[in-house]
Amino acid sequence: MNGKITRKNPVTMPTPVGNYTHITRIPKEADLFVTSGQIGVDMKGDIPIDFNAQVKNTFINMKHVLESEALDENNIIKVNIWATEKIDWDYLYSEWDGLFGENYPAMTIGYISELGLPEIKIEIELWAAKPE
Repeated sequence: MNGKITRKNPVTMPTPVGNYTHITRIPKEADLFVTSGQIGVDMKGDIPIDFNAQVKNTFINMKHVLESEALDENNIIKVNIWATEKIDWDYLYSEWDGLFGENYPAMTIGYISELGLPEIKIEIELWAAKPE
């Protein structure tokens, strides 16, 4: 293997139905990073009522947690998204594409009845790897 994180959509698989990749390969000697679920809280500790405002804050928080370990979008290998209400995909994908471009990681999405606090509407967990 070439020591790089690689992503692909096998030709034997259906095309992804969203902005993700079917499989991501991590080199053997890479450091693995797993974040707690990031939510839409701002630096003052406020969580907006509006779903898309929470999405925006969540992506800001994801960028900050990545930067804290000198990671960027190329290091993200897996994203888990949980939401308590219908996702505005046009808005989420505008934030998503702003972070990833077209270098999409693997992704799982789940709709659930509630998250850790009643005001939280979306939570996103990141898995990242940094090859040596």
